[in-house]
Amino acid sequence: MNIIYRLVFCCGLVVCLFGLSVAETSAQYTKNPTPRIAKNVVEPKTSTTEDDTVAKPLPSGNSNAVSRVGVQTGQTLPLSLDDVIRKALENNNDIEVAKNDVKIAESTLRSLLGIYDPVFTVSPTYTNNVQPQPSTLGGADLSGVTRNAEFRVNGGYVQSIRRGGGNFSVNFNNNRNVTSSTFSQLNPTFNTNLGFSFTQPILRNRSIDNTRRQIRIQRKRVAQSDADFRRQTILIISQVQQGYWDLVFALRDQQNRMANLNLAKENLRQVEARIEAGSAAPLARAEVETELANRESDLLLATEQVSQAENRLKQLVLREPDAPEWSTQFVPTDKPVFSDEAVVLEDVMKDAVENRPELRRLKLQNEINSIDIDYFKNQLRPQVDLVSSYNFLGLSGTPLGSTDTITRPLIFGDPASNADSFLLQQLRLLNPTIVVPNVSFASSIPPQFIGGYGQSLQNLFSNNTRSFSVGVTFSFPLRNQTAKADLATAQFQKSQIQAQTRAQEQTVVTEVRNAVQAVETARQRVLTARRARANAEIQLQGEQKLFEVGRSTTFLLFQRENALTNARNAEIRSETDYNKAVSDLQRATSTTFLMNNIEYVSPMNEK
Repeated sequence: MNIIYRLVFCCGLVVCLFGLSVAETSAQYTKNPTPRIAKNVVEPKTSTTEDDTVAKPLPSGNSNAVSRVGVQTGQTLPLSLDDVIRKALENNNDIEVAKNDVKIAESTLRSLLGIYDPVFTVSPTYTNNVQPQPSTLGGADLSGVTRNAEFRVNGGYVQSIRRGGGNFSVNFNNNRNVTSSTFSQLNPTFNTNLGFSFTQPILRNRSIDNTRRQIRIQRKRVAQSDADFRRQTILIISQVQQGYWDLVFALRDQQNRMANLNLAKENLRQVEARIEAGSAAPLARAEVETELANRESDLLLATEQVSQAENRLKQLVLREPDAPEWSTQFVPTDKPVFSDEAVVLEDVMKDAVENRPELRRLKLQNEINSIDIDYFKNQLRPQVDLVSSYNFLGLSGTPLGSTDTITRPLIFGDPASNADSFLLQQLRLLNPTIVVPNVSFASSIPPQFIGGYGQSLQNLFSNNTRSFSVGVTFSFPLRNQTAKADLATAQFQKSQIQAQTRAQEQTVVTEVRNAVQAVETARQRVLTARRARANAEIQLQGEQKLFEVGRSTTFLLFQRENALTNARNAEIRSETDYNKAVSDLQRATSTTFLMNNIEYVSPMNEK
């Protein structure tokens, strides 16, 4: 009887102790407090990993880390988000292409403005001419030819006038001529000519012509290329931000997979100890090793995702394909930021309308169309041009013989062409002593023409010899179909641009609304993911205690461990997605420069 009482007492004691243990374990398992989130305060995150705030690559000596292709183990480069943005602004090839597009457009504008650069020309010319003459009336001497040696220096200045579309030119011509002509009383002679000409459109091409049209259009295109550069830079910065957070998630996911793998190894160690103690069947080892292999596979895939995310980021921030940084591991030092404040749709929509480069580009395109319309309307007018010129003339030279009287034989010239000279030749055959008397007569050269080059310039600026002309040129196209068709095309394009602007505005509205929704969704996902991760940790702790007292299985324990790993990944994914959504909202509203403290300097202002 005592033995029976003792057995009953022992069984009752065992049942009570076991009941208390199960009750305690169940209480820990079912406890699931809701995290309190204060407004505008980021919830502190709890984790079982050693350092969960910064994403790091796996240690170089870790046997479970798959080798990274083209990356040297141990070479790491810590980078903050500001660092990678700065590198992208300095090295990104797409940004450089867009920057050069602005500079090319600006160079094209300077080329068009070069039309109004003054042009100065100088053309020195030497001419030697020996020309036969059939008679003395051509001024030939006894050789029957006339010889002229001329040295000419002509200068010119041409200037197009932007206001009014006129054209102004100056020419200054000088020549020195030495001749053998018997008719020339001055030898050598100096001729100077100073002329001015001016052409001014009165109707067509007065307010605008094709040159000024192209210049005005090119100014707008320079501004368009600047807007394109701004849009491309914003896009690259947004891609850099998203690539940075993708790398943060990939590294954190790799860490979580590694921690999960270590849990499986610990479970294998415990199971092997139980098998040795005889408290577990050898079949339990196969279950744990299967799960271990699956987690190793997950770690390999996570490592591959790290490489892909890192390569995408390197493509954005490295300039050369053979840069040494390709073999370096990028280590993000920034952790995701979070704010529980909701985004006000009206405010960000206003920012987008004011800042979007696409809308500015269409606005500039509409201004280009207005320039075309003004030009083609002007081309419908008749062409009336005022044409005027004024020339100063100067002449001087050295007279042949005395400046007072000129003495020459009574008969002279070539006997073959001059009858008097032929008769004199025949008479001298009969009587060689015949002498032809000389005759003298007063010089007919005015004294102001006698002198050298200086005298010619003096005569030039005395304005005693000059020429002046003024006139009007009229041109009336009978139908002018080209200008009418061009004007109609420009008006159709105006309607087209207006439709494109409305479509782009709708696109902007859609992108902004979607971006705001993405931010709000990501914000809510962060809160729910944090609660899910906290509950998964509690569930794993409870499952581990149940497993320790034999109330659970390795299968359920593995499920809890995998669930916690997935919850942690979901949490970091939601946090990085929130930051990516914020960067996309900045891109949609074109506030990327402002929100990231980037001072925008247009390539047009760079020296």
